[in-house]
Amino acid sequence: MNRRTPLTRWYGAGPLHLLALLASLALTGFAVQRLLAERPLAVAVWFVGAAVAHDLLLLPLYSLADLSARSVLRRRRGPAPAVPWINHLRVPAFLSGLLLLVWFPLVLDLSVPYPGATGLSEGVYLGRWLAVTGALFGASALALALRLRRAGRSGPARGSGEDGGES
Repeated sequence: MNRRTPLTRWYGAGPLHLLALLASLALTGFAVQRLLAERPLAVAVWFVGAAVAHDLLLLPLYSLADLSARSVLRRRRGPAPAVPWINHLRVPAFLSGLLLLVWFPLVLDLSVPYPGATGLSEGVYLGRWLAVTGALFGASALALALRLRRAGRSGPARGSGEDGGES
């Protein structure tokens, strides 16, 4: 039932995908227009700062962390795991880092006194971030264990190279 219409040949996906893309672009344009109308200089500084911080600080850090994690498997003796494991480390690390990036003033107790709408003191954020990080890594480890168990029943997975695959 995968019929090629002129739209799918021209666009590459179905009409629902195109509609969702256009709706997200319209929403993004509306948000940018509203932000630029109120504080254009602050938005420009934020975008330039985010690009510089990502390219000069974050990209080298998470590339080094990824290379370090991959080198652990290369140095291990014995057979390679039956399923690729690296994304089971990357995904929770990314989500945890993203949460820390967004909430770091509260997590690290760096903001001015924070009464907030929640009525919580700043002291609870570090423990909760650590709990969420632990839950993310725990869920990822459980998913990897389930994949390893399933692969053990069906035999070794194809394409599971010595570096952990799933780049």
